[in-house]
Amino acid sequence: MIIKTERLILRPMAESDLHTTHAYANCPENGAFIEFLPNETLEDTGDFLRWAAAQWEKDDQKCFEFAIIADEGHIGAASVNIEDDRAATASMGWIVHKDFWGKGYATEAAKAVLGFAFDTLSMQKVVATCDYRNTPSKKVMEKIGMSLESSDSVRNYKDGDKNVQELTFSIYKK
Repeated sequence: MIIKTERLILRPMAESDLHTTHAYANCPENGAFIEFLPNETLEDTGDFLRWAAAQWEKDDQKCFEFAIIADEGHIGAASVNIEDDRAATASMGWIVHKDFWGKGYATEAAKAVLGFAFDTLSMQKVVATCDYRNTPSKKVMEKIGMSLESSDSVRNYKDGDKNVQELTFSIYKK
């Protein structure tokens, strides 16, 4: 499964992405608002990549982890996870290496995986969440047409803040 946009290629994450994935997964700035980051070791990142690659082999695949490839190389990841088959609901997320922030890559990748969720996976609703302090992610969600659905959830971080307000944005298929 390959998704092409004007400037990006989104392709399945692979174990060969170890060092480029670890470059952002190990970075404190990149992981500041992601519950399960930063990864401490290459082994942690390798475990994730083995899991992500195995998802692409499943007949009943529910998790779709894409590497974001720009002219500069592998700069991040975007994902879609089927949450409820019967309700046709999925969640999505993204991460872009801090060296590539502010160039619209997150928005372009998010728009692409949103299209994948609606058009390929036939989802009717897609949600995304973020820490209330994560203004750039809120802006991406708004740019791709999502609206604030809830602000009463909390998230707990791996190595930091506990019970931080989480925002949930959503969009329905038109």
